[in-house]
Formats: sequence, structure tokens, C-alpha cells
Amino acid sequence: MSADLPTNEAGEKIVRIGHSPDPDDAFMFHALTTGAFPTPGYVFVHELQDIETLNHRAMNSELEVSAVSIHAFPDIADRYALMNCGASMGEGYGPMIITKPGVTEEEARASPIAVPGLKTSAYLGLRLAWGDVPIEVVPFDEIMPGVLDGRYVSGLIIHEGQLTYKDHNLNVLIDLGIWWNERTGGWPMPLGGNVVRRDLGQQVMEDITLYTKMSIEHAIRSPEAALEFAKAWGRGIDDDTNEAFVGMYVNDRTIDYRQEGRDSIRRFLKEGIQAGMVDASFDVDGMSFIGASEA
Repeated sequence: MSADLPTNEAGEKIVRIGHSPDPDDAFMFHALTTGAFPTPGYVFVHELQDIETLNHRAMNSELEVSAVSIHAFPDIADRYALMNCGASMGEGYGPMIITKPGVTEEEARASPIAVPGLKTSAYLGLRLAWGDVPIEVVPFDEIMPGVLDGRYVSGLIIHEGQLTYKDHNLNVLIDLGIWWNERTGGWPMPLGGNVVRRDLGQQVMEDITLYTKMSIEHAIRSPEAALEFAKAWGRGIDDDTNEAFVGMYVNDRTIDYRQEGRDSIRRFLKEGIQAGMVDASFDVDGMSFIGASEA
């Protein structure tokens, strides 16, 4: 039996969408946020929180739709399904370990690395690349300042920090997106995805996924308003940086993972199982993607 959604006075189903307060998610959901196209029968309410908080809220089945880390998906797969749209994938770029100039990889590995959360895909990527290194969990927007003021020797940066680190004379020891791309013969690195709650029933899951896809397509076709909206979540970035960052993570792959993207997710999670970072009972090969023409 499907769960009933609350409705407004017009009888429209109220769907809560959780996503990160960063430019790419804001760009992606701009059209739904502003009612740029009709969504018959549904109204969407947005809740913005950092990705690690969203990961944990999804474990409690709190929201109907949420952005989550691919690393966290196996923990919620019994309650949520992955949409085939809304991907954040690094096409030869991704989360980075940054340091002040002169710090070696050996020195970075010997001190706690500031990371944005244990269930983030960035952290799984770090563990796959560097093994079991000392870490300290730090809010994502405090990692770069912490490296700059000497609290941390190195930090694992996500979001627009992947572009703005250059403004602070910081060095990159490893770009995990490049590492994964080379490791897999050119596949993109899975980072984030959108999930929809299974208890809503197949038809509602497909409806919500379709509207999410339409929102992404609308923003890509008419980017000016969505880019201006997205800039508000970029923590002071300029127009060029905002556009560059959004272009990195909202593109054709965001509309459809495509087979290569789905295969990359499966391999990422299989390697996570081998590393002891993902539950070994999770059926990677049995994963399905709502809205995909093929699984």
C-alpha cells in the first residue's frame, strides 16, 4: 500500500525535496522552486542542508525526495530508489585533497585530514585511493579555512571549493575525479544522486522523477535566471566561477546517467564493499534507476 502525501488547499500533493545549499543543486531545482512550468497534482517544497545531514535524514526516511551521496545509498536502498536524473558526477574532476605549498603526500597522510562526512562519496573515494588514513570530520565550508589557518595539514574539498582553492595559493595532492577516471578507463566519478521514497508507489516515484528531469532540462535550456538564482548559494563566488561550477555538475549526464554512469556507480559501490566501506549484503547488480530506459 502506498503512503499518502499531505495535500494543500488545492488538493495538490506536497513533496519535500532536500538538497545541498550549493550552486549546482540550486540551478537544478530552480524551475521547480519558482514554478517555471506546471506540475499538475504536485507542489514542491525545498529544504536546504549540507549533504551529510541529508544522508542521515534519508536514513530516517524523513523526506520524499533528497539529494544523497552515492556512498550513502546502500544504507537507504530499502526505503529509497535512485532517480536516473539529478546526478553529480565528476567528468575527470572531483573532490580534492588540498594543502599549503610545500606539504608532501606523506606529510598529509601522517596528519588528520579534514573530511566533509563519513558517508560522503568524497570520503569513500579518498579511502579507495589512499586507504585507511587519519581523518577528522569537519563541515564542508570550514575545511579550506581550516587548512589556511593551520588547524589541518590537508583537507578534502567539495562543492565550489574545487575551483576557489586556486585563489588561496593552495596545492592539490590528488584530484579524486582524475584518479577515478584513470582507474576506470574514462568513467565519471559518482558523487551525488537524487532519491525518491519507495513507499510513495511506482507512479508517484515516476511522476516526481519526471518533474525533476524537466526542471534540470529547463535550467539547461534557459540558464540565465537559474544561474542568477544559483549564485546566491555560492558563498561569495563571482559570475564566472558560478557558471563554471554549475557547468561541471549540471549537464547531459545530470539529465540521464546513461549506461556508463550507471556502470560507474555500480563499480564505485563494489569497490566500496571490497574496502569494507559499504555493506557487503548490498545487491549492487540488482540496482535500478527510476526513469531509466534500461537498468
